[in-house]
Amino acid sequence: MRSAEVEIRTGSTEVVYDLGAECERFLRSAGAQEGLLNVWVPHATAGLAVIETGAGSDEDLLAQLRELLPADGRWRHRHGSPGHGRDHVLPALVPPYATVPVLEGRMALGTWQSVCLVDTNVDNPVRRVRLSFIEG
Repeated sequence: MRSAEVEIRTGSTEVVYDLGAECERFLRSAGAQEGLLNVWVPHATAGLAVIETGAGSDEDLLAQLRELLPADGRWRHRHGSPGHGRDHVLPALVPPYATVPVLEGRMALGTWQSVCLVDTNVDNPVRRVRLSFIEG
C-alpha cells in the first residue's frame, strides 16, 4: 500500500473542494495501475462526497446542509463560532472516507463525478487529506 497526506486550504467559508487534481497527482506518483484509492479526512468536522461540481450541485449540497444543520444555538457542542456543533454532526451525513476503483492508473469515476472535501467548519481553514492506494 502507498499512502500520502495532502494539505488543503479551505479558508474561512463553507466549501466543497474538488480533490481530483490531488488524487490524480498521487496516483501518478504511486505508479498506480489497478486497485483502490482510499481517501480519508482525519477531522471530526469534515467529510467527503462523490458529487458533480461546477454546475450548481456543490452549492446545492452546502445549501441543504445549512438547512439540515443550521448554525444556531441548538447544539450541545458549543465551542468555536456560533453553531459550530453542527460541524461535528456533519461526518454522520457526509462520511470522512471514500473509496474509488482505479483502472489503468485513473480513478474510475462517472463522467460528472468528482471526489470532494466537504468542509462547513469556518474555524479551521486548513485540512489534511490522507490518500492511500491499495494495489489489486
